[in-house]
Amino acid sequence: MGNNLLKGKKGIIFGALDEKSIAWKTALKCYDEGAQLVLTNAPVALRMGEINKLADAVKAPVIGADVTNLEDLKNLIDGSMKHFGGSFDFILHSIGMSLNVRKGKHYTEMNYEWNQKTMDISAMSLHKVLRTAWDMDALSEWGSVVALTYIAAQRVFPDYNEMADAKALLESVTRMFGYYYGQKKKVRVNSISQSPTRTTAGSGVKGFDGFINYAEKMSPLGNASADDCANYIALMFSDYTRMVTMQNLFHDGGFSFTGVTGAVIEQMEK
Repeated sequence: MGNNLLKGKKGIIFGALDEKSIAWKTALKCYDEGAQLVLTNAPVALRMGEINKLADAVKAPVIGADVTNLEDLKNLIDGSMKHFGGSFDFILHSIGMSLNVRKGKHYTEMNYEWNQKTMDISAMSLHKVLRTAWDMDALSEWGSVVALTYIAAQRVFPDYNEMADAKALLESVTRMFGYYYGQKKKVRVNSISQSPTRTTAGSGVKGFDGFINYAEKMSPLGNASADDCANYIALMFSDYTRMVTMQNLFHDGGFSFTGVTGAVIEQMEK
């Protein structure tokens, strides 16, 4: 049972694919905390049918949108405002897709046309979402936008491939749009750099099991789960974080500031 942390607030959740996804768990958490929601995903994801289970659970409409298409985004924002009866308070951007990773292209041999699509879907889509909300005056004053990212934007994780570049761009959009939206309407825009998480999308990264085990050994608190992340996102949507903006917030059990741990040394000495 929630604590009405988001009572009276309304928002859009992008990217809920299935029960493993952070966006899915965030929708459940926000609903539990009293929020009203609209769910959205790409048409190809909607055809999987999973999101309808979530929609029933959180009593939310599902409005499909291709995040690279401004007309789709206008229809989404317009439909959401009609559903909510006006402006709304928060957006979760939980979107990422790499064609080069999917098709097994090494970073040094990437297909640049695929790379452009990766950047558009995984990073510039945030700019397009924010621009559309800006143009339509859709976000209420003191609203909150959260985008999910990963520490590969700052450090080299070879198998993360071009998604590292996409996340770096995503974080830049967060800062830049956060500046302008803060000036205009006190809307705050932040990114959350989450631990590697066993989602359907995350598990597609080469060497993921080794990746997640290493992070577990490197994090004093262990890896943050998808449920932990959902809790943090709900907090970021609440009024308790009204003065936090343009930040990349590490939610990784301490991984980001740990040089080495006893567990890692012990493993290396075996």
